Formats: sequence, C-alpha cells, structure tokens
Amino acid sequence: MNIAIGADHGGFDLKNQLRDALIAAGHQVRVIAVGSLGGLAAAKRGECDFAPIHLFDDKTQTYNRPFLSEGLELVEGWRRMQGIVHRADDARFAGLDARGAVALALRDETSLMVNRNQGAGTRILLDRLLNGAKPEGYWNQPKSHNAVAAAVAQGRADWGMTIEPVAKAYGLAFLPFAEEHYDLTLVSARRDRPAVTAFLALLKSPAIRDALVRAGFRPA
Repeated sequence: MNIAIGADHGGFDLKNQLRDALIAAGHQVRVIAVGSLGGLAAAKRGECDFAPIHLFDDKTQTYNRPFLSEGLELVEGWRRMQGIVHRADDARFAGLDARGAVALALRDETSLMVNRNQGAGTRILLDRLLNGAKPEGYWNQPKSHNAVAAAVAQGRADWGMTIEPVAKAYGLAFLPFAEEHYDLTLVSARRDRPAVTAFLALLKSPAIRDALVRAGFRPA
C-alpha cells in the first residue's frame, strides 16, 4: 500500500506508527512524503491508496470534499486548530486575535514572518489570511510545523502559522484562526485491498485515537 502524506504532522508521527503496525501485520507499505496538493495529485494519478489532505475551498467555504474527483472518496479523519504564533513576550501582539496580529505585522516593517512550503494546507490557509500580501519573510518556506515554531522561538522570525500543540511545545503564544479538517482521500477502487482494510481499522484503534488526541487532534 502507498500513502502519500505530508512531511510533518505536528508531533504525531503518523508515518511511523501506522507504517510499523501495518508491516508487523504482514502488509507492504510505502510512504510518499508530499504536501496536501501533492498527495491529492498522486491519488488522482493512482500512485497511492490514501492521501491525507487539509485543503480549504473558498467558493464553498468547506474543507476537502470539493477537491475530490471521480474515483476518489473522503474518509473523515480529525480536526486540529491552526493559528498565528509569536513569542509570548512580544508586546506588539498583546491583546490581538489572529487577524489583528497579521494586520499589525503587515503594517510593521520590522516584523518578520516565517511561511510554509507551497502545497502545504497550512500555506494555503495562511495565504488566505494574507490576502495577496507578501510581507518580509514570506519567502522563508520551511516544510514543517516544528520548523516554523522553532524559527519564532529562536528569534529568527517574529510570527508564523502552526498548530496549537506545536505552539505549546515551543512555549509560544497561540492565536486561534481556524479549526482545520484533516481527512483522508481514498482511491475507491482500492477500498477492498487487505492493506487498505487493515489501515482503516487501525485508524479506529484506541491506541492510534489516543495518540491523535494527545497530539491535539479531535476526531471528526
């Protein structure tokens, strides 16, 4: 079974936990490390069985389902909170919500952002919030939530977007913006494959569900 998956999941090592459990059960598993858009494209080309996605559609104001095409179906997964992070002692952001913090940062030329890589669901969400603006630091595009949080915590950037458990792990202030829908795209023709059936069952197991909750995910 092939899983086209993002490079980083904010503290929950989905790749290793699921892969190791499936391999232990006798299944062959290959993980393709790409973002949401790359995973969706791989699923459409039949290059994987599953692709986790978190993509927001502006037209319908909904997540994920509008991006499906013929031959794909959605397996509802989890919810997680995305927001703006900054150092807790940065007084410039005191008392602001996520939109207010970004508005302030766009006015303050000394405020340096850290972005995310193209194709990441977080990047798409942040671009919506920026509404076409490209402030200082926009082209600094690390590939993980942890890299964003580390850049802010270490003073290499002043603000960025990541998920709440990662913000807490780095001791950053977190301004909620949107509860993101993190679901799975499944190639319908492969639903009955033994490895796919095992994968779906594993996602419902108490151990995996508990790990997701600890990592800041909420079951759909």
